[in-house]
Amino acid sequence: MTLASWFHNLSPFAVRFGQDVGIRWYGLAYLAGFAVAYLMMRGMAKRGLSLIPADRVGDAMLWFIGGTLVGGRLGYALVYDRSLFFQWQGGAPWWGLLAINQGGMASHGGMVGLALATWRVSCGFKDERGVTIGRAPWLHVLDIVALVSPAGIFFGRIANFVNGELLGEIVAQPGVEGPWWAVQYPQELDWKRADLPQTSEQWTQIDALAGRIAPGQPDGIGLHRLAHESWNYPDIATALKPLISSRHPSQIYQAVAEGLVVGGLLWLIWARPRKPGVIAAWFLIAYGILRIATELIRLPDAQLVVKRYFGLSLGQCLSVGMIVIGAWLLAFAARKPAEKLGGWWAKRAPLHTRGQ
Repeated sequence: MTLASWFHNLSPFAVRFGQDVGIRWYGLAYLAGFAVAYLMMRGMAKRGLSLIPADRVGDAMLWFIGGTLVGGRLGYALVYDRSLFFQWQGGAPWWGLLAINQGGMASHGGMVGLALATWRVSCGFKDERGVTIGRAPWLHVLDIVALVSPAGIFFGRIANFVNGELLGEIVAQPGVEGPWWAVQYPQELDWKRADLPQTSEQWTQIDALAGRIAPGQPDGIGLHRLAHESWNYPDIATALKPLISSRHPSQIYQAVAEGLVVGGLLWLIWARPRKPGVIAAWFLIAYGILRIATELIRLPDAQLVVKRYFGLSLGQCLSVGMIVIGAWLLAFAARKPAEKLGGWWAKRAPLHTRGQ
């Protein structure tokens, strides 16, 4: 049977050196996000739109990268998988908490870590004479980071799509022709059988394919390899295609919503100078609203326990908190007596020349 939806056959590796060793698209997505953020921040500094000195943007980026990675990993472990704190492995990186090559980053945790890093950057940097330079209002630095963050979010969601994680809800059952925009993810086989729509006959065929991809190995290993390595076996992938359901490409939805839409909105608002904190506030509000909306058709990771609070997933609850904080910050910034900064469309003196 030929299904209209597309069968996900993308490798998570951009370059592969061994069975589980190589350069992954997920890591490249982080590099791309940080690189774009660096270039954007340099451009803003050179145009006088940012109080972060152009020659200190690299130092600031080191803090931002560290805050994002540490916050994202700790957030994932604390909220979703506390067992990582107690997992030890026989090889590098030994501690489960450090095994980010196996996935597990929480976007909300990354934002908290990034917010803490902006406070450190706002304190300025020591020059060769020991004099502090580049001091800036914390909310201003938070605004600058909010403006460049959607690029990284966009690349991260695209990497989620390549990895076949954070799947969308089902739009067509296995063996039923799905719409052209839907995607069939073999990674869904990592879910419990009771949570999947395949019939007993279809599961018999799936188990046979798992036996072909991992002969002589336990059923669980074969099924896991079938879910994550069928892209490396074209004939098996072809046979598996009619046995997989068609789903919403929720990662693409979120890449567009959280990356392009949020980013475009923030830059539109920042066309005119704003009080420090206004851009960060709108980031929290817009991201929170769109995250709640897109998670209506997005499922959590297969290994996570699904919990609902007042009908909302944990990610949606955290997003509600972001909206509340954003609304408070917007009101706080409006009342706070402060000079309006930035404004890429406005014709005004660069920040670093004012008062001279």
